[in-house]
Amino acid sequence: MSTHSHVFLGDGHEANERRTWTVIWICGAMMLLEIVGGVWFGSIALVADGMHMSTHAGALLLAALAYSFARKHANDPRFSFGTGKLGDLAGFTSAVILAMISLLIGYEAISRLFSPVTIHFAEAIPIACLGLGVNIVSAWLLSGGGDHHHGHHHGHSHGHNHGHGHEHHDDHGEQQMVATAQGMLAIEIFEDGVPPKFRLTAQSGPLPLEASIETLRADGSRAIFTLANHAGYLESVQEIPEPHGFSALLRVAGDEYTVVFEEHEHATDKMGRDNNMRAAVVHVMADAAVSVLVILGLVLAKLFGWLWMDPLAGIVGALVIASWAFGLIRDTGGILLDMTPDADMASKIRQTIEGEGDSITDLHLWRLGPGHLGAIVCVGTQAAHGPEHYRAKLARFKALSHLTVEVRQA
Repeated sequence: MSTHSHVFLGDGHEANERRTWTVIWICGAMMLLEIVGGVWFGSIALVADGMHMSTHAGALLLAALAYSFARKHANDPRFSFGTGKLGDLAGFTSAVILAMISLLIGYEAISRLFSPVTIHFAEAIPIACLGLGVNIVSAWLLSGGGDHHHGHHHGHSHGHNHGHGHEHHDDHGEQQMVATAQGMLAIEIFEDGVPPKFRLTAQSGPLPLEASIETLRADGSRAIFTLANHAGYLESVQEIPEPHGFSALLRVAGDEYTVVFEEHEHATDKMGRDNNMRAAVVHVMADAAVSVLVILGLVLAKLFGWLWMDPLAGIVGALVIASWAFGLIRDTGGILLDMTPDADMASKIRQTIEGEGDSITDLHLWRLGPGHLGAIVCVGTQAAHGPEHYRAKLARFKALSHLTVEVRQA
């Protein structure tokens, strides 16, 4: 029996589900209004746009049902790795539908380019504007709340004082405060466009003339970093190797202060992306883009008699939709085929394990759902370490929601 959770849904799963159903009701109401109004007033263009809105609502319905099914069956033991990838399956399906729509639009536009048809501007332009308005409202509703961005930080300060300083706790992420006898100092791991180095700045009082930092890692290894004086701050001469999780002993004016850095590797924006919501938004944005192009083409055709502008706008719209569909198919298809979602994280996992002389003989990394990764790590070692030792080393990778470690003694 499994002793841990296999629920790998995104953080905003239920909120996204509610937003999708809301947009479906709006599109459904708009669809009925256009079809009934078109039949009542004898406007075939209005009926046609209402039928088009039905395909729009159908695509969103696919997304909403995927959310509902994934939530209801999240704990179903038949799904070995949960239902987190159901949204990617729905996104892939929507992308295929989008690609087919782009082909149909392109075919119709090219046909009209060679065989122009009569355009009823008085009906077509208002309907296109109405469709654009609905799409803007839909896009706004679907994008509510946005994605969750995780900044790269190195934990929180746990100031354990040794010497004449005072204990201080701070939650500034990378920058941590240390209260010294001379004043308040800020210590951080600075890596903005440069290799990671320690940087020391004075928040109150003078900047020390000289200081040093000694790191102590969980495996017992130590390293000393000398700090050189720059304009307004001290910076370590040596680079800080990965990982950036360790205790740092700051020596200033004969006193010592300990600061703990805890590095947590979160999922990147791409790994945390909800492709089901992305597909729904792409559907709406594609429709909005086509509406804008159609309005532009119709206005120019009406003002200047350029009847070719309407089909040309259709061709451009088809290319835009095809481009978006291709990107969605590529990303969701890779997830469904369990491609490695982030080569950089895979490299960091190797660095973390192989830092003690061990070697990774086999590594599998795949996405289980938005912000959740699964990993199988096979380690070859001459030391007497068990799986829990390597689990502890990989604990900083918070996106690893399902980790299997196999150890083989060399």
